[in-house]
Amino acid sequence: MFSQQVCDQLQHYVYRLIDPRNGETFYVGKGMGNRVFAHVREELGADSDELSDKLQRIRDIRLTGFEVGHVIHRHGMDERTAFEVEAALLDAYPSATNVVRGMDSNARGVMHARQAIEQYEAKEAAFEHKAILININRSAAVEQDVYEAVRYAWKLNPKKAKDAQLVLAVERGLIVGVFEAEQWLEAIPENFPRTPVERLVAGRWGFYGHKANKDIESIYLRRRLPDSIRKRGAANPIKYTF
Repeated sequence: MFSQQVCDQLQHYVYRLIDPRNGETFYVGKGMGNRVFAHVREELGADSDELSDKLQRIRDIRLTGFEVGHVIHRHGMDERTAFEVEAALLDAYPSATNVVRGMDSNARGVMHARQAIEQYEAKEAAFEHKAILININRSAAVEQDVYEAVRYAWKLNPKKAKDAQLVLAVERGLIVGVFEAEQWLEAIPENFPRTPVERLVAGRWGFYGHKANKDIESIYLRRRLPDSIRKRGAANPIKYTF
């Protein structure tokens, strides 16, 4: 634990939790005072059926006779700067167990130089159809095709989704897929039997569909979302054009 003297000097800081068995960073966070040590205390008081991936990792470390490594990565910051450093580190450690990614990660996070050119030089989309816009996770888009990344499982208004003519997959404000949904269904194993169970959540929705034809696709593919739409419900992965 830090003394008050140390806490006063650290101010806002960003930290990493390290697995001493392999040196891997498994969690990134920000805080003040003794926040860096709170996760170990949380694990000690948690029941086995309440363990998140982070807490399970901490428990595994403890039960094998090791202690979690606590690294203060940068300190002496104001809160806004700490958010930025935390977000950059989460981009640098994509395997971290954090449930929520860093601030503005989708909009301003890590990207290849080619992606930066495309994103900021892309023409702005002009919407001619009722469309539902879905922000997809960039790692999911790499691991599977865009259709599989965009089609489930989303917390949305199913009636409004069914009224949409198009489903547009969006990555960092750029439209990367244009689809027509044939059927929206609750995201449960009975409706998507060939989908890994961990990707399906009751009360959320997914769709079966196909790529839009070339004429429609050409209107939207690789186009940039207008700023007015990007800012609308910024934290929500679902947006509508109608």
